[in-house]
This record gives sequence, structure tokens and C-alpha cells, in this order.
Amino acid sequence: MRRLGSVQRKMPCVFVTEVKEEPSTKREHQPFKVLATETVSHKALDADIYNAIPTEKVDGTCCYVTNYKEFFWNVEEDFKPVPECWIPAKEIEQLNGNPMPDENGHIPGWVPVEKNNKQYCWHSSVVNYEFEIALVLRHHPDDPGLLEISAVPLSDLLEQTLELIGTNINGNPYGLGSKKHPLHLLIPHGAFQIRNLPTLKHSDLLSWFDGCREGKIEGIVWHCNDGCLIKVHRHHLGLCWPIPDTYMNSKPVIINMNLNKYEYAFDAKCLFNHFSKIDNQKFGRLKDIILNV
Repeated sequence: MRRLGSVQRKMPCVFVTEVKEEPSTKREHQPFKVLATETVSHKALDADIYNAIPTEKVDGTCCYVTNYKEFFWNVEEDFKPVPECWIPAKEIEQLNGNPMPDENGHIPGWVPVEKNNKQYCWHSSVVNYEFEIALVLRHHPDDPGLLEISAVPLSDLLEQTLELIGTNINGNPYGLGSKKHPLHLLIPHGAFQIRNLPTLKHSDLLSWFDGCREGKIEGIVWHCNDGCLIKVHRHHLGLCWPIPDTYMNSKPVIINMNLNKYEYAFDAKCLFNHFSKIDNQKFGRLKDIILNV
């Protein structure tokens, strides 16, 4: 499969949306909902949505693997202050060298994750900076029905965006780890392709999300041929998220670390060391992985 697009801007909804004056089920204290109408958006049609590749939208926090360069930013008075090392996402339009907000007033960007910064401790837990490897969850290359957790060289992930999921991310909708033994993983965007998606109709998607095992996901991201990414979230259709039994937790998972060349090189408390102790073991689902610290 071709390498799918990375997230470098806010993704629009596949349908035209409307605002309803009802309390949000997605964000606490938000007095309105953003819901999808039955009309496919012009952006989706212009991106040839009907020939796009649909993938699972994973609920985590977005990460970007790149070679870091120092960047000094002078913020205009009408923008919120940003950290000194903040850089704008690649697809943000610029005017006279300054990033411009999109139609919704957003300027997505990136802040480097520093190894010893406690603010980013969960990001750092899935990366070994010395050996330049990351803990990645994706399909097993020989069995699409099997998930695999492996140590992947950062060089293989360069210029990709990934989703960080786990115990301390977004309320842990996938039930990973525990407070005592937290567990976090990276998932490349587009890693989980959806094979049997219904037609692009509001009612058909609603039924698929609500009544199909494969539909027990946060949402869908379509990767279009022009690089555009289009999404729909369960909340756009008036459905709840998180849900008790996610599709991601319906598949077995195998640990495939292959860390022999790094033997005795990892800190005893790090995730790489814990996974090396259960290497080649297979679990019925992600929730079943227990790390004995």
C-alpha cells in the first residue's frame, strides 16, 4: 500500500456541518454541538473522496517525526502566544513569512519533545533517543487480522505523523495499561485501513458506526489522491465516544521487539525493557497486555 498522507493541518468533515444549540457530548461545558448534515462537502468532492482510501481515526495525540531545527517565532498581537521553539505545520499557508489561520481560525503546529521535559514524559516513554527507535503499533505484515507492537527506527518514520495513545492520553479510550503501570504506543496515521466501508451516505455511515463491529472506532479519515485528508467523527453523527468495546481491542496482538543487539542497554523501568521481557508473546487483545514492573 502506498504511504498515506500525514496530518499537517486541521481535517475538514466529509459532510457539511451545522451548529445546534445543545450541550456537547464531546467537550464538557460546550453549550453547542457540531453535527453533520446529509450533504457531502465541496472539499471532499474536490479531493475525489469517492476514490480515497478510508482508514480508522485513532483517538490520541498527534506526533510528528522530523529532524529538529531551531526556530524563533515572533507572534503577532492577534495570535495566542506560542512556545519559543514552535513551528507551523507544513501545509499552513503563509503570508510574508507569517503563518495564516485557516477558515476556522486554527494554526496547527509542532513543539519539539525534549527527553527530560516532564511535560512530554508520555511522548518520551515510547522513544529511545540513544538508539533512535520508537514503540509502534500496526498490523502484522503477514496477517492483517493480527496487530503487532515493534521497535521501529525513527529513520523509517521520518516526516510521518503518528498518534500517541495510552494510559494517560485522552482518557485512555482503548484501556491500555494502568495508573501503576502506564502503557503508551505510537500508531502511524493511516495504519488501519477500513476494508468494507458502506456508501458515502449519512444514513449508511450512521448504521455502520452504530451496528457494525468494524464501526466501533472513533471516526474515519479518508486519504485522498491529492494528499488531502477528510474526516468524520462519531460525534458528527450524534453518536457517543468513547465506547466500551472498541474495534482495536477485538484483534489479537503479538510483541515483536527484536532487541537482542541492545541487550542490557535499556533502563530497567523503560517500556522497551518491559516489552523485551514479553517478546514474541501473543495476547488476545491490547487490554490484556500487563507489564510487570
